[in-house]
Amino acid sequence: MQLGIIIAIAIAIAAVAFALQNNVPVTVTFLVWRFDSSLAMVLLLALAIGAIVMALVTAPGAMRARWTLSRQRKEISDLRSQVSRPGPPEPPESAPRIETPL
Repeated sequence: MQLGIIIAIAIAIAAVAFALQNNVPVTVTFLVWRFDSSLAMVLLLALAIGAIVMALVTAPGAMRARWTLSRQRKEISDLRSQVSRPGPPEPPESAPRIETPL
């Protein structure tokens, strides 16, 4: 926790130093929009947009991994409870039950 705060403060100080050293005015034209700002703001905005896009692209894979891990932990817990109780093992829910006629 404290290490994360220290790293965040260091990044913020570096961003301020970057902005102070790159205050040249630039014009960005994209399709029909025209945007006038300092070079530092344009570059930091591009960095932020890139970080947001990266987060949106990687989020589904991270969510899928988290769901898989949760399902596997539940399955491990169920299997451990089956091993710890005496008696014949129960067939898995997905396996068809075979009944023999009497």
